[in-house]
Amino acid sequence: MRTYGCQMNVHDSERIAGLLDEAGYAPVAEGAQPDVVVFNTCAVRENADNKLYGNLGHLKPVKDRTPGMQIAVGGCLAQKDQAAIVERAPYVDVVFGTHNVGSLPVLLERARIEQASQVELLEALEVFPSALPARRSSTASAWVSISVGCDNTCTFCIVPSLRGKEEDRRPGDVLREVEVLAAQGVLEVTLLGQNVNSYGRSFGDRAAFGKLLRAVGAVPGIERVRFTSPHPRDFTDDVLIAMAETPTVCPSLHMPLQSGSDEVLKAMRRSYRSERFLAILSRVREQIPDAAITTDIIVGFPTETEADFQDTLRVVEAARFSGAFTFQYSPRPGTPAAGLEPLPREVVQERYVRLTALQERLTYEGMQAQVGRSVEVLVSEGEGRKDGPGTMTGRVRDNRLVHLPRVEGVRPGDVVETVISGAAPHHLRAEGPLLSHRRTAAGDAWAERRAPRTPGVVLGMPTVGVPAQLAPAPACG
Repeated sequence: MRTYGCQMNVHDSERIAGLLDEAGYAPVAEGAQPDVVVFNTCAVRENADNKLYGNLGHLKPVKDRTPGMQIAVGGCLAQKDQAAIVERAPYVDVVFGTHNVGSLPVLLERARIEQASQVELLEALEVFPSALPARRSSTASAWVSISVGCDNTCTFCIVPSLRGKEEDRRPGDVLREVEVLAAQGVLEVTLLGQNVNSYGRSFGDRAAFGKLLRAVGAVPGIERVRFTSPHPRDFTDDVLIAMAETPTVCPSLHMPLQSGSDEVLKAMRRSYRSERFLAILSRVREQIPDAAITTDIIVGFPTETEADFQDTLRVVEAARFSGAFTFQYSPRPGTPAAGLEPLPREVVQERYVRLTALQERLTYEGMQAQVGRSVEVLVSEGEGRKDGPGTMTGRVRDNRLVHLPRVEGVRPGDVVETVISGAAPHHLRAEGPLLSHRRTAAGDAWAERRAPRTPGVVLGMPTVGVPAQLAPAPACG
């Protein structure tokens, strides 16, 4: 599996993996040749097309010398390009869209029998993805989709045309999924939607998201609740109060800014202005003083002037985000902004460098302010890449990353308490002894998953120089 883009794609990939498990496939063993390779694509990122076709080009000689090997392409880029994918890469066996993730096993079988490419893309959702089986990458954390699609009309965004209109799950269905996850040992859930705080409109309850936060936070066994992404237009005080009054809701918030210029926000068709945005952050920090707030920012929207960009720098300085996903604007065919005259690339790049330098300073200052604090860390899968094999990593409740010395008996999924001893630009360090260690059912499940298993049919990615899975960006807001 190769997953690109936002958490919604990661969520869908876990469902794809679960479906393939049920169909008799198993993850590819290290160094083994896969029978099936699946790309779950993104159409939001710049050069998404080039990345996909470059990776497909890497695979063509592998497929040519491997009889029966199949390649499937799904996700937002598949929904956008449709049959054009097979025209450019006729060796692709299956193309499926964002609305029919559940069709993949049948399409693979049909392609195998008919010896012909299968292209199936629905225009509307038939089965909510969360109703499908899943193979999660983590035993401690899980994505829970509460809605799909988006009713906003941002001029830069292609997501509504690829994911469709917003459709909300009933609260009871969400809670049942969370209860099942808790019974399996999951400690942390992240509620997903393109615009989570418009949740409930489809069934007539505009206060539904705040109620859902409280209900999910009260499920026995769930210790951390997160959500992404809200929209500043719909972020209401009842949601903020639910966050502050529900102990399991984490003190972290992703609030997409996109631009600090009111003129650019108007051109983007974002229905808020910079002062309202800053007022929301002020209310959040009044209720949740230690909240770590992250954002999305687009640099170089076609109407952006130097004065507009200075407004963005001003708002970023005032907001003091703990982190930001920053993007250089690139047009997406089919969006209202696609026909606007783009800014010179060198102008966009220069502004991007200035913005990232400012945000890097603010992020580091926020990291340094954590030194000396006692924190609870949910240990995560994998080792600290930069600090070597003697390091384990995890997330504190505000979602900052921590590197700490590996301790015998501490497993991914366990919870430890430690003191932050140092800060780096993008992570914290806790170099002293642990204050406490709590073994969890999630850690037990991780250990069981690591136990040797009999290999079966394999699914996965050959080692032919194709990039590893990218870190997901937030669901578009």
